[in-house]
Order: sequence, then structure tokens, then C-alpha cells
Amino acid sequence: MPPPGFSSSKSERKGDGGKPQRRDPYEVLDVPRNASDQEIKSAYRKLALKYHPDKNANDPKAADIFQEVTYSYNVLSDPEKRRQYDTAGFEALESESQELELDLSSLGTVNTMFAALFSKLGVPIKTTVSATVLEEALNGSVSISPLQLGQSLFRKVEKQCAHFYSVEITEHEAEMGLVCRVHSTHKSKFKLLYFEQEENGGLSLALQEDSVRKGKITSAGMFFLCFPVYRFDHTNTMAASKDPDAAFFKKLDGFQPCEINELKAGTHIFAVYGDNFFRSANYTIEIVCAEPFSTEKEMLRDVEGKILTKRIELSKFETEYREVLAQFTNMTSRYAEEMQAIDELLTERNVIHASYTIAPPLKRNSSNSKMRASSKVKKEEMVQYSLERREAAAAMLNMRNRKLRVSKLRRHRRIFREF
Repeated sequence: MPPPGFSSSKSERKGDGGKPQRRDPYEVLDVPRNASDQEIKSAYRKLALKYHPDKNANDPKAADIFQEVTYSYNVLSDPEKRRQYDTAGFEALESESQELELDLSSLGTVNTMFAALFSKLGVPIKTTVSATVLEEALNGSVSISPLQLGQSLFRKVEKQCAHFYSVEITEHEAEMGLVCRVHSTHKSKFKLLYFEQEENGGLSLALQEDSVRKGKITSAGMFFLCFPVYRFDHTNTMAASKDPDAAFFKKLDGFQPCEINELKAGTHIFAVYGDNFFRSANYTIEIVCAEPFSTEKEMLRDVEGKILTKRIELSKFETEYREVLAQFTNMTSRYAEEMQAIDELLTERNVIHASYTIAPPLKRNSSNSKMRASSKVKKEEMVQYSLERREAAAAMLNMRNRKLRVSKLRRHRRIFREF
């Protein structure tokens, strides 16, 4: 049964406010409420392939269904969002912040440029494998190159295209485990894919790992080691929250078990998908048997067990932390209130002390005004004195110059008389 408040009909209904009400994601994907992650993925891929805009260019209804399927998958594929939905329905989800998986091959040049710009600015953009690639694989019309165990191969894949590889493993190699790793030295984005073979000879996508940047390289890997292995969904980490505390406590939420832990003897198909916006991706792929890496296998099992334990401890610690933080906030507020109250009481005490006197209060305002007036008078007197001194000096200078002119004239007359 859908959660309370959900539309159970096949078409969206309008609520009281006239806003279309979303359908139950389980109903949209046609899976039970206890469906596994793998069942949800398989249902999504089939529906996405059926209603993809590339295959239904003139059918607007198919485009709406495709968006509905994508939204439903984004809710149910995220453990935290799925838990929130199962608990409280759509009200617990922030639909505005839901991340959509974009098929870059279906976007125009302008939209692709905008997506690339947002990615450069640090906005996480989740992309999906092109519907064309998935359809060709499902029809069995892809070219598959054989790859030997322990062989390392360097190639370049074009954007929104895929290279397919097949590897043969024996019973013993299947028991020892298999590891497929891909890395790029050019910081290219790519996806590592694993396909299951259908009865009709086609290939259906079963696993997908997005490349993750680690220092100067990007890498992705799949580990089939015959015991539960976990993958780290970095999308959940990036979309955790802008709150540093919330981001910390949700840091391990993306640590989820892989859908497939072991492979059987026979042929297995892997692919590398170019996930760059505009350019091709250079990569190196290698598939190895895990038999020589027995120490690493035990170390991996041990460290992942510790991470699981730490995730449980982190959940408990968050509760304690929130309680202590609330107490600290209350104590800080009380500290400020107590400080203000004490200052007010001391000020009131000083006023009362000052009232015990029979002397007239000092007229500070009149005294200050008199001092200011006196200072102003003195300043004006100094200016006047300075002007008088300048005038006297000028008069003395004029008198001296006049005497010099008279003396000079007399000297000239005396010289003239002698001639």
C-alpha cells in the first residue's frame, strides 16, 4: 500500500491546492516495497530505455513518464531518501534538491555547455549512460573485444560512447575472486560498467561505477571477492548538506553493499563509457584474479568492517553531540544574560552610592560650556594678536624701505652736485 496521502491511481491527481500529486515511486517502477537495490535498478533501466526521449521524439507523454521514472529511481536508489519516503512520504523530501541523472547525448550543445559550466563550479551533476548505448547492448549489436586476465590495455573512448570487453574465468579463478580497475591520467570522467548476458544474446546493465578523482588521476573499480564488498556512493556525500555538522554525520551514509559479490565461471562483459561533456577520455583497464592478493583481501574485509562499525557509532555519537551542542548553546545564552544582569545591578548600585550626599551636584554642562567659551575667546584673541603683529611687521618693513629709498636719493643728488 502506498503511504498515507499518496495517489494510488495510475495518473497524477491534484490536491487541494491544485498542485499535481506525485505517484508512489514503487508504483511507478512497478516493484514491491521490499524490493532490493538490484530489482529497483533493473526496473528503472527497462522503463528508462522504453520511454527515453531519443526513442519517443514526438511523444510528449513518454517524456513525462521518463521524468517520472527518473525521479522515482532517484528517490528509491538513495537509502536515506528511501527511508525518509517510507517513513513520512514526499513531505520528508525536498523535491527541489533532487538530483536528476542526465543523458548528455540527449542534450543540445547549449544545454551541455551549461551542464559543463555548473560542473566546473562544483555543482554535482549526475549523468546516466546513453540510451543508444544501452539499446545497442540489449540488442546484442555492440562490438566486444576479448581481454586476458592480468592484461593492461590503454585506449581512448569518445564522449557518450562505450568500449566493451569480455573476459573468461575458470571455476578456480571465480572462487579466488576478480577485480576490474580503470584509471585515467588525464582527469577524464568515465563510467565502469558490468553487463549480464540475456537469454536472447543481448546485454543488460547490472552494475555501474562512476570514476572518482583522486589526486591527479580518476579511477573506478569493481571487486568480486566472494564476500560482501561495499561501494562508496560519493553523490550522497556531496549532496549531504551545507551544514558542516550534518555533512560530517552523513559522511558514511554513502557506504553501501555492492549488489554482486561473486562471479561464476564463464564469460563476463565489462565496458568503459566516456562521460566527459565534450572530449574523449583516455583510460587504462585491467582485470586481474584476486588469488595473489590474499593479504589485500583480508585487509579490505577488516577495514570495511571497521567502517561499518564506525557508521553505527557515528549515528549514536550524533545524538549525544546534538544534546551537548544544545546544552552549550543554552549555556552561552545564559552566560550573556547573566553578564548583562550583573552589569545592570552594579550600575544601579553606583547610582545609589552617589545619592548619599548633601553637596549640590556639579554643573558639568555649564562648566564645560564656560570652558569652551573661554577657549573660544582665547583662540580669537590669539588670532587678533597674530594679525596685529603681522600688520606692525609690515609697517616697519615699509618704513625701512622708505628710508632706504630716501637715503639712496640723497646720495644720487650729492654725486650730481659734485659734477
